[in-house]
Amino acid sequence: MEASLTIGRVADHAGVGVETVRFYQRKGLIDEPPRSGTRRRRYTPETVARIRFIRGAQSLGFSLKEIEELMALRIAPGTDKGHIKARAEAKVAQIEEKMRDLNRMKGALLKLIGACEGMGSLDDCPILEAFDQGRP
Repeated sequence: MEASLTIGRVADHAGVGVETVRFYQRKGLIDEPPRSGTRRRRYTPETVARIRFIRGAQSLGFSLKEIEELMALRIAPGTDKGHIKARAEAKVAQIEEKMRDLNRMKGALLKLIGACEGMGSLDDCPILEAFDQGRP
């Protein structure tokens, strides 16, 4: 990989679009380099590595704020594997909670589907009535 990259090359190497690179810059997750003599911004290969890190963490459910914290921990003196493991364990707990919520929603929706004949006018649709009453 070249030592100096344009934003387009960074995006290509990281497997994202140029707008994603700009978005990460606006969020402060990657630095925006100064313009060079050619008036183009020149990025380092480290930018590609950071974007890959961000994308990998996102694919496992970490939010951008959580990713920012992980990146800060990575360079903070005294951080050890235990700190990172604790963050991963907390994420698993959040995922499990979401799964319980999704299963609850699924069960409620299946119950409503079972109560619906699936034909006729909407006058007494159990699904819409449940929504009108603010209940599942």
